[in-house]
Amino acid sequence: MHIFSVREITDRVKNLLETEFPFLWVRGQVSNLSRPSSGHLYFALKDNDALINVVWFRRSQRGADGGVDSLTGEILEQGVSAADLAEGLENGQEILVGGTLNVYPPRGQYQLLAELVQPVGLGELHLRFEALKKRFAARGWFDPDRKRSLPHNPARVALVTAPDSAACADFTTLAARRGLPATIRVYASPVQGDEAPLALARAIRAAGRQRFGQVVVLIRGGGSLEDLWAFNTEEVARAVYECPVPVLAGVGHEVDHTIADMIADVRAATPSHAAQLLWPERRQLVQETDELESRLLGAVNRRTERLDSMLAQQERGLGWLSPASRLMEREHRLAGLAARLQSTGTQAAHRSESRLFSLEERLRRSSGQERVERLEYITESLLDRLRRAGNSSLDKHAAAIDGLKMRLTGADPTAPLGRGFCLVRSQEAARGEFFRSATEITEGQGVEIVFRDAAVDATAERVRPGEGLPAFESSTPEDDT
Repeated sequence: MHIFSVREITDRVKNLLETEFPFLWVRGQVSNLSRPSSGHLYFALKDNDALINVVWFRRSQRGADGGVDSLTGEILEQGVSAADLAEGLENGQEILVGGTLNVYPPRGQYQLLAELVQPVGLGELHLRFEALKKRFAARGWFDPDRKRSLPHNPARVALVTAPDSAACADFTTLAARRGLPATIRVYASPVQGDEAPLALARAIRAAGRQRFGQVVVLIRGGGSLEDLWAFNTEEVARAVYECPVPVLAGVGHEVDHTIADMIADVRAATPSHAAQLLWPERRQLVQETDELESRLLGAVNRRTERLDSMLAQQERGLGWLSPASRLMEREHRLAGLAARLQSTGTQAAHRSESRLFSLEERLRRSSGQERVERLEYITESLLDRLRRAGNSSLDKHAAAIDGLKMRLTGADPTAPLGRGFCLVRSQEAARGEFFRSATEITEGQGVEIVFRDAAVDATAERVRPGEGLPAFESSTPEDDT
């Protein structure tokens, strides 16, 4: 009895298959389609009872254009482009694949190396998928205008998935590393099989009804069109559409598309990508917080500077308008007038004295008694006029100064207060104008009564027109007669 090694029996099987089937055609439905960056296509051909893996290398996708007679295997001219077929190949599509069988020793698997590919027609699942897409599109379930935005950095999330799945583990692990701490409540449901559609729909509706989460997340790992079919059913589609909370769907891998993805408010390429859409990285969050703090401090500083400037401006304005400032201004003007008056009198005296000295000098130089007498007379006359003019000027300026003092005293708003009078104004207009008449006051109005040494708040209980003090009238002797 011959005992084969693993390598030996694998080589024998490889030789038998490649010798027995140098070239063959296989018909089946595309499943588990994968498009890596290399450009090669990896998928499976399946029917009701079996499955075979297929590799379609990039170089074979650039073959001559042509079709294939499905009965004879004859290559026909003017068929479908191989490149177009490769680009448009989808899960669920039924195709003819022509090629050779190959055994891959490291895995002990056999596979079909595709050289020619010809579409036969869309498979049953693919046709159902397209029919559902058209139906839901006609209802407006894919309308972008109804899509809602996701909450930023949510604190509560409702997660609909299988709790023991890799998708659930990926999502929760990434969520724990990003953003602010969040509470995730899992609404458990199978994601594959005959029971999955109704179970998923019930879980989505429960999450929306309870309103625990700020967002409902629907996730599942990758798989074939058959594996993901529960997410293409009308039960799940309607539950997603009617959910009162925004729905984020991350079903399958990036190349997978389901009806639930299309109806959801936002689609994520993978379950991990769903977590990335909800929560930013911690360092990004810290950076955003620092930027907001800096902007807030800058705004507060600018606002404070503007308020300080406005306050200083108001203080300057109030200073110029206050009675004390106006009184000080009048005092400065009065002092200036007094100084000018004194300067004017002094200058006139100096001029007269200088003229008198000049006349005396001329008198000494002149001769003759008559001339002396005449000059003495002129001198006395001038001195008398000088005295009268000086006294008159001083009297006028003194009278002007007395008048200014009386006007200044009369303009002092606090002077009447020293004689027992008081000022009244509204409490609402603090520091405002005072009332000039009792008719300006309404009954029940709060007023402020200002005395010389204090202010009193009061309420006007009643206004009695015509009962004020009588007006002061001066009388003349003619009036008394």
